[in-house]
Amino acid sequence: MTFKNFLIAGIVGATMIASSSALRADEAAEKAAEARQSVMQLYAFNLGLLGGMAKGAVEYDAESAQAAATNLHTLASMNQMTMWIPGSGLDVLGDETDALPAIWEADSKVMDHAQELVDATAAIETAAGAGIEELRGAMQPVGKACGGCHELYRQKD
Repeated sequence: MTFKNFLIAGIVGATMIASSSALRADEAAEKAAEARQSVMQLYAFNLGLLGGMAKGAVEYDAESAQAAATNLHTLASMNQMTMWIPGSGLDVLGDETDALPAIWEADSKVMDHAQELVDATAAIETAAGAGIEELRGAMQPVGKACGGCHELYRQKD
């Protein structure tokens, strides 16, 4: 093998390795975004039931309300760090996610918003099974916590 062929083979090999690493990184980012979307669907499912009860569109049932509120608090308390990896925002994945790159900036307040959600879901978990008025009173802080994060870190439609 001549030096020229050896050099070309080396460049091709290095390019293949680099491409493979880039593909793995893209795949990890896509999986992270998919996991986040799955969690958001679970939030929406449980909030939909509680919101329906709070508005009177769904008959209040203490057991169902309690289960949904417990689910919300469990989701909010879950360690989600592996779902929020750098490079998994819309700047990289485009339409596959609504996560804005600001989430990963040094001055991001996303963890503060996450804690607000943990606190709000702890309160609704306590209130949901106690009665419809208690549930109604606990809904607004949950909505505020969700909206506070989405307002800053989610692409608007």
